[in-house]
Amino acid sequence: MFITSSNNEHIKEINKLKEKKYRDKTNTFLIEGKHIVLEAYKEGLVKELILEQDELFPLNCPTTYVTKEILKKLSSMESYSKIMAVTEKIKEKPFGEKLLILDDIQDPGNMGTIIRSACAFGIDTIVLSPKTVDLYNPKVIRSTQGMLFHINIIVREIVPFIKELKKDNYKIIGTKVTDGNDVRSSKIYSHYALVIGNEGQGISMEVKDLCSEYLYIRMNEQVESLNVAVATSILLYELYNK
Repeated sequence: MFITSSNNEHIKEINKLKEKKYRDKTNTFLIEGKHIVLEAYKEGLVKELILEQDELFPLNCPTTYVTKEILKKLSSMESYSKIMAVTEKIKEKPFGEKLLILDDIQDPGNMGTIIRSACAFGIDTIVLSPKTVDLYNPKVIRSTQGMLFHINIIVREIVPFIKELKKDNYKIIGTKVTDGNDVRSSKIYSHYALVIGNEGQGISMEVKDLCSEYLYIRMNEQVESLNVAVATSILLYELYNK
């Protein structure tokens, strides 16, 4: 199929996926770029491939060819991609032994970086609070470089979820800038959940009260704190290499 008009009804429906409410309604989202599309395709999530006219990208799925103008309309970037796809949202799986809980992370770039680090350093499942930035925000997707398709990600109310984890003998590990245990000398646990707080407020007080212990990163005293994605990456690296 080749579509030349941006007023085409099918194109209008795809364009609506830029908004969260339509992503939630259709359980689909729009991705851009060859690498990210390939990562989604590996997991069987691509519903429709969208290519610029004459672009060659032979995947075994329904394909729609469009004009450069339509791709520019659909794109969320200043420099549009010639390869896009409508993709199914990721299906939840049972969570594992090593969890990362994100308590209201708001910045899409931070979220994407954290997902990549979680994949790199052995996290089984990422748990998002309902107020965490939308996983399918285009900036989050780009920041993950496709890694969101290769890790289990679930959304839960954090407090009741942590309470259930504690019943199953998971260690709930919080973070503090100065207090707590140096992550380099922390204990090794077979089942744990590392909780990372909001960029501005940190971990909520209710969640703090549920933590079994706290970790901190030893650093130059002249530096007050680290970016949340950087700090999370360091913590995950240290825990992974114990």
